[in-house]
Amino acid sequence: MAELLFVPFKKSSDVDIVKPLKNLIHSTYNTGDLNEDFTDQINELSRLRTNAIWKVFEKSSLDVLYSYYDQLASLESKIPPQEVQIPFKWKDAFDKGSLFGGRMSLTISSLSFERMCILFNMAAMQSAIAAQQPLDTEDSLKLAAKLFQQAAGIFSYMKGNIMMAVHQETTPDLNPDTLNALSQLMLAQAQEVIAYKCIRDEMKDSMVAKVCSQCEELFMDAMRSMQKDAQRNLWDREWIPAIQAKQATFRGLTQYFQAQVCRANKAVGEEIARLQIATELLKNMREGSPVYELSAKASRQLAAAIRDNDFIYHERIPDARSLEPVSRAHVAQALPPQERWSPKVHDLFDKLVPMAVHQAMQASSARRAEIVNAEINKLREATQLLNSILASLNLPACIETEGTGGAGLPESIRSKAAAVRAAGGLPALQQLMAELPELLQRNREILTEAERMLREEAEADATLRAQFGARWTRTESDKLTEAIRANAAKYSQIIDGAVRADAIVQQKFQQHKESIELLSRSDDQIDAGVPNAPTPTGGDGDIVRTLRNLMNTVEEIKSERDAIESELKSATIDLREKFLSALAADGAVDEPAISAGALGAALAPLQRRAKESLARQETLAEELQRNHAALMETRGGASNRDEVLGKLCAAYDAYQDLTSNLKEGVKFYNDLTQLLVAFQNKVSDFCFARKTEKDELLKDLTQEASRSTQRPAPSPPQYQDASVNEPSVVAKRDPPPRPPPPSAAPAPAAPPAAAAALPYPQQPQGMPLPYGTPLAPYPVYAPMPAMYNPYATLPYPHHSRVPPGAPYQPYQYPQHPAGYPQPPPAGYNPYQQQ
Repeated sequence: MAELLFVPFKKSSDVDIVKPLKNLIHSTYNTGDLNEDFTDQINELSRLRTNAIWKVFEKSSLDVLYSYYDQLASLESKIPPQEVQIPFKWKDAFDKGSLFGGRMSLTISSLSFERMCILFNMAAMQSAIAAQQPLDTEDSLKLAAKLFQQAAGIFSYMKGNIMMAVHQETTPDLNPDTLNALSQLMLAQAQEVIAYKCIRDEMKDSMVAKVCSQCEELFMDAMRSMQKDAQRNLWDREWIPAIQAKQATFRGLTQYFQAQVCRANKAVGEEIARLQIATELLKNMREGSPVYELSAKASRQLAAAIRDNDFIYHERIPDARSLEPVSRAHVAQALPPQERWSPKVHDLFDKLVPMAVHQAMQASSARRAEIVNAEINKLREATQLLNSILASLNLPACIETEGTGGAGLPESIRSKAAAVRAAGGLPALQQLMAELPELLQRNREILTEAERMLREEAEADATLRAQFGARWTRTESDKLTEAIRANAAKYSQIIDGAVRADAIVQQKFQQHKESIELLSRSDDQIDAGVPNAPTPTGGDGDIVRTLRNLMNTVEEIKSERDAIESELKSATIDLREKFLSALAADGAVDEPAISAGALGAALAPLQRRAKESLARQETLAEELQRNHAALMETRGGASNRDEVLGKLCAAYDAYQDLTSNLKEGVKFYNDLTQLLVAFQNKVSDFCFARKTEKDELLKDLTQEASRSTQRPAPSPPQYQDASVNEPSVVAKRDPPPRPPPPSAAPAPAAPPAAAAALPYPQQPQGMPLPYGTPLAPYPVYAPMPAMYNPYATLPYPHHSRVPPGAPYQPYQYPQHPAGYPQPPPAGYNPYQQQ
């Protein structure tokens, strides 16, 4: 009765968690704000897992489980759980799943599933350590009670959360009803240990009776849960009798200690009735039990109470069914799982923020980028507009000092041509443009390959689901890949947008190609391609000076905008601590409200400066156009030279824009390649994990099919019939019929009927089965009885000596003491006259 029960451990197998976690963390957190390498931390997590699943029988195994569970729980809150592609395989703890309709093992790519299995083993280890404690010391009793209550709390927690972590049929040990039964058993044993402590501490009899009464009730609840149809055959065969014995024992203890209360109250009749029950229930107590001595003590007290009642009190002894039930004391409680089991252990992934905070930081970063890009685009568009106005007005070339006789290049054209040549000229642009199609094709191939893997995995899953029907219990691929397919569609849209941007760049390049080619030549060659200016008429000095001042203002505005753009790009707002504080205080993060205030305070001054710059440009453009018109009026209109110089100015601006756009395009495609490679790795990990799940489920289904299609045992021979035990019947039995002689070429035996139902492929005779094809199960072997020889009556050895037409002489079988007929002697011929 004092033997405490403990839960067996779930068993797992080694799996590579390093590569998938590295890919996942890199793709999730490598956003520019955090580029740290977590290889060492992931390797340490892998080592912890190895210890947690293989060192469960060492003294420090509980601490190892605690450490791994804490790291697992911390990591689970910091990475997208639906994107973990690690096939965790765990076997049923009771290892009887396939025999009773369940599954022997389960493979799921989920950190939640892994955490639940580790939590199960933690409760199992707690129950094992508690069951090993001696029940005769104060510290051991306290430790056992604490561990059993913690185990009860863990199983109770798992009962309510296991289906949210698994989302499919579980192994029998993780069934919510099983977990509920285990929780009740652990709680009952915690109350049991507390009852032993109460007895050891010699507490008041009334309190001990209440504690024992509650213990009896808890064991009764555990018994009801364990005897449900789905769980009845799951437990070890010793469990049910042991729990029944515990329930009976604590009912006896309840009656014994309540009898002591009756004795103190001089209720002799009730005392005798309760002692009679206690004596009957405690009589089989084994030596060494914490309450072994109470059995003999109850017998002695019962005898003394009966004697006193017979001679002194003469009270009526009530019927056992009429006794008042003893009230209960709920002392043991299921303790909920702790938030951290090893508070002193350092969090390996402390630099990774919780997923809610990470998503808030990503949203805030996107919001900042949207605001910054909008302001920068406004400034760039305004600058491009200003450059186009200057190019159309041929400024500043038309106001610069020209060479002798109106020939020669203006200084601004010379400097622009020198800048173009220094940047590589037209060949540099052509080289950059040649890179884009190759980069685009590479990205398309990566995305196409990832989509192909997803498509083939979904098709394979659909095929097997159609083949096995309801038995194919794993989650459909479409439900699991919804987010992955959404990302693939997003990347496809990004690539389509990049193709449109490439077309715009190509169009702009073709528009200015000739002028850029001219700018790429030497100054003399450019000068040769520019017409001479007409002879100046004079009288435009004031207008030229005004235009020069305005051009200086243009350069100031451009410099100011460059500074504003640089400050906008470098403006960083770290809201990590604010988001963490909000999550800790409210349990959620209101990102829009927090980001709006922080971004407004950081970017508002730069936005005001950008707005003022745009307003200055409007006034400046009007003055430039008015003064240029006055200059052309004094010069008699624009010349061919002005038109050519204007094209060169526009070509220079286009060259700068194209160079910037192409470099950004190359960087964009290279960055997109990294994202797509990470995406492809994620898809590859997903497909590998699904393949592992598929193989495990196919294995389970094949084993179930093998067990359900086993061939029946052959029927026993006729002589084993019960009638052979009657001598009168045996004496009158006819000999067995003569079997037909063997043919020269016997036909192959027909396969048994059960084999036709086997789900395995049938190969032509003589052809080997393909590798990996499961073989049909062996037929059940039924041994023949002793002394039986099926060939004893066959006349094959002397068939040739039978005379033609000889009459058949049956052999009279002697009787064996056991009732079996004996074979005829050697050389006996039934056709020979005796």
